[in-house]
Amino acid sequence: MPVKNRFAELQDEITAWRRDIHENPEILFETHRTSALVAEKLKEFGCDEIVTGIGRTGVVGVIKGKSDSSGKVIGLRADMDALPIHEATGLDYASKTDGAMHACGHDGHTAMLLGAAKYLAETRNFDGTAIIIFQPAEEGGGGGKEMCDDGMMDRWNIQEVYGMHNWPGQPVGAFAIRSGAFFAATDQFDITFEGKGGHAAKPHETIDTTVMSAQAVLALQTIVSRNSDPIDRIVVSVTSFETDTKAFNVIPQRVQIKGTVRTMSTEMRDLAETRIKEICAGVATTYGGSADVTYHRGYPVMVNSEEQTEFAAEVATAVSGKCEEAPLVMGGEDFAFMAEERPGAYILVGNGDTAAVHHPEYNFNDEAIPAGCSWWAEIVERRMPAA
Repeated sequence: MPVKNRFAELQDEITAWRRDIHENPEILFETHRTSALVAEKLKEFGCDEIVTGIGRTGVVGVIKGKSDSSGKVIGLRADMDALPIHEATGLDYASKTDGAMHACGHDGHTAMLLGAAKYLAETRNFDGTAIIIFQPAEEGGGGGKEMCDDGMMDRWNIQEVYGMHNWPGQPVGAFAIRSGAFFAATDQFDITFEGKGGHAAKPHETIDTTVMSAQAVLALQTIVSRNSDPIDRIVVSVTSFETDTKAFNVIPQRVQIKGTVRTMSTEMRDLAETRIKEICAGVATTYGGSADVTYHRGYPVMVNSEEQTEFAAEVATAVSGKCEEAPLVMGGEDFAFMAEERPGAYILVGNGDTAAVHHPEYNFNDEAIPAGCSWWAEIVERRMPAA
């Protein structure tokens, strides 16, 4: 089954939804306008149930098939939130909100899932129930976890869950996926080094936190180069280094460094946390100071279930002609929380030769809409074929 003709007919309408969402971006859980728009559309489509406020501002729609002899329930998830970036595309429908833009394509994800929901509500050519999930706060807020914590999976008896993300650099409408660990766990660390401040001309009277912290930044790189197995994947990046004074002639009392850790396994995650604490304590002691380490565990590793991945790839191949194996991604994805609760699969759909996600010149490619919508619809119709 190639791209469904119905989505070619709906493309202009779905594109209009997408561009309206793009023009009005909302960050984290503040997706009030977008959530209201989604709920309004689901009502217009004739969904059997629409619930708002799941995971604070999430929206869930229920579409029942023509029959339900299978008892199957499948969840389809899209994210709604934007990023705190100032848009630089110059588009006619560019963000009207200063300092916020859809730089990751969640506007496209939401619009495509709405398109699939419209089609499924029109046809209902399946045996079971489709749960349409619109999630806030994917970009660092853990909206997926909030929706799961609100009991979403049990409330609607969701048995499998599927997600999708656009992918710049991949041909428009082409799909890629991989089984097992796919997107990395994303942790953060915040370290404060305490010493003894003083005059920069009298360093012997101080405990120099700048030197101490600089040494720690270099030493932290040995977690990757000397502590982890070379075949395991781990990234340790220090991204902020700030002294408590900006004067040229003062050795600061405190220095704060921040960063992120990306791993593909629980073992590497544990190793990173342990070694960061040990290294910072050791460096601080060497210089006569102290280190206070806060390690925050963020999104877990996003793991695609084998059976659901194979099925998702089959559907993608039916839609676009082929589905390639995707590379491992060291970025994070909070679909991971849903995939921890239910078997599922997350797929990439090509966005063409566009700016990378999280770039101020990024824009979702509307030509990917028919393929994305078709994949969503086919997931439901093929997994729960009409009786």
